[in-house]
Amino acid sequence: FLSACDLMNQGILALVSSIGCTSAGSLQSLADAMHIPHLFIQRSTAGTPRSGCGLTRSNRNDDYTLSVRPPVYLNDVILRVVTEYAWQKFIIFYDNDYDIRGIQEFLDKVSQQGMDVALQKVENNINKMITGLFATMRIEELNRYRDTLRRAILIMNPSTAKSFLTEVVETNLVAFDCHWIIINEEINDVDVQELVRRSIGRLTIIRQTFPVPQNISQRCFRGNHRISSSLCDPKDPFSQSMEISNLYIYDTVLLLANAFHKKLEDRKWHSMASLTCIRKNSKPWQGGRSMLETIKKGGVNGLTGELEFAENGGNPNVHFEILGTNYGEDLGRGIRKLGCWNPVTGLNGSLTDRKLENNMRGVVLRVVTVLEEPFVMVSENVLGKPKKYQGFSIDVLEALATYLGFKYEIYVAPDHKYGSPQDDGSWNGLIGELVFKRADIGISALTITPDRENVVDFTTRYMDYSVGVLLRKAEKTVDMFACLAPFDLSLWACIAGTVLLVGLLVYLLNWLNPPRLQMGSMTSTTLYNSMWFVYGSFVQQGGEVPYTTLATRLMMGAWWLFALIVISSYTANLAAFLTITRIENSIQSLQDLSRQTDIPYGTVLDSAVYEHVRVKGMNPFERDSMYSQMWRMINRSNGSENNVVESTAGIQKVKYGNYAFVWDAAVLEYVAINDAECSFYTVGNTVADRGYGIALQHGSPYRDAFSQR
Repeated sequence: FLSACDLMNQGILALVSSIGCTSAGSLQSLADAMHIPHLFIQRSTAGTPRSGCGLTRSNRNDDYTLSVRPPVYLNDVILRVVTEYAWQKFIIFYDNDYDIRGIQEFLDKVSQQGMDVALQKVENNINKMITGLFATMRIEELNRYRDTLRRAILIMNPSTAKSFLTEVVETNLVAFDCHWIIINEEINDVDVQELVRRSIGRLTIIRQTFPVPQNISQRCFRGNHRISSSLCDPKDPFSQSMEISNLYIYDTVLLLANAFHKKLEDRKWHSMASLTCIRKNSKPWQGGRSMLETIKKGGVNGLTGELEFAENGGNPNVHFEILGTNYGEDLGRGIRKLGCWNPVTGLNGSLTDRKLENNMRGVVLRVVTVLEEPFVMVSENVLGKPKKYQGFSIDVLEALATYLGFKYEIYVAPDHKYGSPQDDGSWNGLIGELVFKRADIGISALTITPDRENVVDFTTRYMDYSVGVLLRKAEKTVDMFACLAPFDLSLWACIAGTVLLVGLLVYLLNWLNPPRLQMGSMTSTTLYNSMWFVYGSFVQQGGEVPYTTLATRLMMGAWWLFALIVISSYTANLAAFLTITRIENSIQSLQDLSRQTDIPYGTVLDSAVYEHVRVKGMNPFERDSMYSQMWRMINRSNGSENNVVESTAGIQKVKYGNYAFVWDAAVLEYVAINDAECSFYTVGNTVADRGYGIALQHGSPYRDAFSQR
């Protein structure tokens, strides 16, 4: 302020200032009072994006301040870009030097549209800030924070943005599925390349740009004025390092020079104002209004393009360039121009990420799996070559890859588990690989459960899921004496003794009262013939010895009646034994399994089935007592007695022991059908309460693309 007063004492035609908003208000008051044309060039702190100054405008005749830099259009540009990307949830990061009130208009509009927006200031010590997040947040909170970071807007100077990108990438807070927007007028080509190099995922950069003449020979000429090559060449390092405010200062001086020259040509030159702003009786400069009008009507084509003023005293000419990359994991990938924006025509260009909407060609996904027949199996394992896999899930993955055009690399989870929450809140297994961003998608016999959905995303189910039980069939042996099974051994002994006793009685009766034999008969009533006659009549084959005495016939009549009853009972029991054998497979449902205790049963410890039975069994409002009974058996000795570590161990335990394995019905049916010895049978629940899905990182951009196919 004192320097301006000193200048006015020496003589002044116009005042050019490149300062912040706070000092601009004082100079505006001074210029308006003294009628000194004031060309104000707003300067931000250390490259931080500008906020609107909000200079008070009096009536048009008393306003002597012209804004050389165009108004701050960050609110309009951000809103248009965010709308084009169809974001509904994102976070805005800003540095210490930025006045967050500058985007209040934007925040009000997105709030009216129902968008979920969070704000966070980035401290000067970024490393300490990130470390503090890991120290104070639990794993669930960090996962939610990572989900928030998938969509972010950075309003900060390029130096802070570079450091912030480096920290969040190195600490694994973001992955290649993130999309960040960096907006700042003061971003040069070197900054762009460095920001792209340090980032992963998709990056959009919005910066102010100036038109450059296509004719190289004319780039350094503006009318009759020749500009230094170090300023007019956009590739020159000196030009790259210049702040936008300095470019506007250059053009402002050029504009004033043209205005002064025009005044001289028109012979309307006014003597310079020699005023003092300390004396109370100082009068305004009489030539101020004329000089102001000459400046406003003039214009210049300079380093910033067309510099001219509208009726409100502002510069309407501003252009924003929108640069961007596609999704990717590689650092240092290329960047291209997506479109441009100006306040007259709006957005020119399309920001839609066609890569994810139409195809995923060029994308290589890292797939984690768990071997589980028939969903994922090793089809080929050649030493020195990657393993090849096959199965239901692999067929689904291959169909998606063919349709969407992506490629994939598949590997087995290090601990061969699907994943369960640990004591510290982290996850192991397949789910853990996704949580810690080591894999892009997970696929196997993976069921969709609420706990898993808290930490990863799932596609829609591609197959229904139900719980089944694998049991071993009773061993069938060939028994040569199976015909004796209808009667007990003691009964057979009694029958044999009865045959001998009756045969002996028949012989004695015939010996005491010999029958009359026909002439020429060769038969005799020996003990052997009597025994044979009794046995033949028992098996309903008759006999050869005629017995004609009354006593013998009464004895044989009683014997035949006895034989009829015994043979009828034997025939009925034998038919029942052969058609409905002794019920060996008494377990035909989960209810049958839960009611018995002779056959112990279990599942894979800490698996989805284990958690399903635990939750149902410990729920006091569960109407069916089946799950509570199953949970008591499965949870014996805290689960260590009847449960196994892997499904293959459970199958082997069923095959070689007295055990029932509770697991995925589809897997168990496959095992039973493909068992070479046909030693298994399965029972299960026909009601599918869940389904199989493909797991992705929380907030993955591929979820919708996979689910819609």
